[in-house]
Amino acid sequence: MERYLTFPAWCINTYGHKLYRIPLDAHMTCPNRDGTLGTRGCIFCDDAGSGDFSLSYQGQEIDVTTLPYIHHHTPDEGYFIAYFQSFTNTYADPAKLYTLFHNALKNPLFAGISIATRPDCLQAPVLQVLKQLRTEFPTKFIWIELGLQTIHPQSANWIRRGYTLDVFEEAMRNLQMLQIPVIVHIILGLKGETKQHVIQTVEYLNQWSIFGIKMHLLHILQGTDLADAYERGEIQPLSQETYIDWVCTLIAHLDPHVIVMRMSGDGAKDLLIAPIWSLAKRQVLNLILHELKIRGITQGCALL
Repeated sequence: MERYLTFPAWCINTYGHKLYRIPLDAHMTCPNRDGTLGTRGCIFCDDAGSGDFSLSYQGQEIDVTTLPYIHHHTPDEGYFIAYFQSFTNTYADPAKLYTLFHNALKNPLFAGISIATRPDCLQAPVLQVLKQLRTEFPTKFIWIELGLQTIHPQSANWIRRGYTLDVFEEAMRNLQMLQIPVIVHIILGLKGETKQHVIQTVEYLNQWSIFGIKMHLLHILQGTDLADAYERGEIQPLSQETYIDWVCTLIAHLDPHVIVMRMSGDGAKDLLIAPIWSLAKRQVLNLILHELKIRGITQGCALL
């Protein structure tokens, strides 16, 4: 039996086949890096802006057969997602955003686009662009991915997130008015957070009827301020056993209608300092599935 709502299962139920993300780098920056809020970025963010595997994109045609990480997938129409991944992908002139997103949406390979951004970078002109694109491409999806990470102010300040929870809530209300689905990113293992803290974050998100969730393990990468904090002994990464326990518990507390897009983030192998166990991603996912079965957990069972 399915223990939780997986993204592949949702894709097959909706489209009859899986969808494959093509991560894109549209060469944007972030208010946490250009001096608006700061210059060092979030404490965990590396120089690639969480887009280590992205393809440089300025609106050009994409030949998926040349991409090594999807070469084994059939390059058929509607089998791919244009995933604007690196840095903050609504932090640019609205005219530029329109061109980038429009070109991706008109590409027959893409079933839709997914835009990673910050809640404080969704001002009215950007929302107008999204509204216009929804009208122009009614058969394709537009998803927004928001890096919330946590609802708790102390840990949000520690990671230098740069916005308060009410900003996230305003962004959610605006996107819901436009009927744009939202995928929320959270991080497990933030300094000072316990299992109860992350349960509270997930239960808070249940109230917003989000479309999907991505659960990330806090990775310590070279070249980040988090790496410096780790070297000073200020933070210790979660053990594999703890992470598996927390993920299973969160699935039990997650609204069963929310798609579990990810249960383990990917840190660049050549940059990862800790935890090294996270490199065995397939093993970790198998252990999570085993633990869900042993504990009899299905998505949302703790909410009944």
